[in-house]
Amino acid sequence: MDIFFIAVTCYLIGSIPFGFILTKIFLKRDVREIGSGNIGATNVLRTGNKTVGYLTLILDILKAVIPIIYIKFFFQDFIYISALCVFLGHVFPLWLKFKGGKGVATFVGILFAIDIYLGVVFTILWFITFFISKYSSLSSLVGAASIPIYLLILNQFDQVIFFIIMFVLIFFTHRENIKRLKNKEENKTNIY
Repeated sequence: MDIFFIAVTCYLIGSIPFGFILTKIFLKRDVREIGSGNIGATNVLRTGNKTVGYLTLILDILKAVIPIIYIKFFFQDFIYISALCVFLGHVFPLWLKFKGGKGVATFVGILFAIDIYLGVVFTILWFITFFISKYSSLSSLVGAASIPIYLLILNQFDQVIFFIIMFVLIFFTHRENIKRLKNKEENKTNIY
C-alpha cells in the first residue's frame, strides 16, 4: 500500500505543469504554442519573460526536491521509485494529455535531493557545456550522462543503474533536439 500511494502522489506532484500555469496566469498565453511547444523552463524563456522562465525552473526543481527529501527521511527504501515517478509526472502529465516537459529541471531537483554532490556535478558540467556551445539541450545531455560516469568512478554501483535509466529517459525526451544538433539546426538559448 505504501509504495502505491508514494508512487501516485509523486507522479501527481511531478505532473504539475508550472510552465503552462505560469504563462497562462502572467502572460495570458499557452506555452505549448510558443517555440518548441514544450512546457519546460527553456521554452518558457522563449516567451521573452525571464522572470516567468526562471520561476518555472525553480518550481520544476522544487517539485522534485520537496517530495523526494520527505521520502528520503521517512521511506528511504522508496527513494528511487519516488524520484522516477516525479520525473515521469513531469514528462507525461495527466493534466496535459501526457505531453509535458523534457524533465531536466525536475532531474536536477532529483539529483540535489538524493545527493547534493550529484546536483553540483550536473550543474558544473551543464554550465561548462553551455558556455562553450550555447545549446541547452546538449548541456542537459552532457550533464545527465556525467552522473552515471561520476558514480562509476566513485564505485557507487548501487546508484548507477538508476541514473543510467534516467539518462536514457532524458535522451528519449531530447530525441528531436539530438536530430537538430546532428543536422546543425538546433536553436541556441539565451539564458541571460
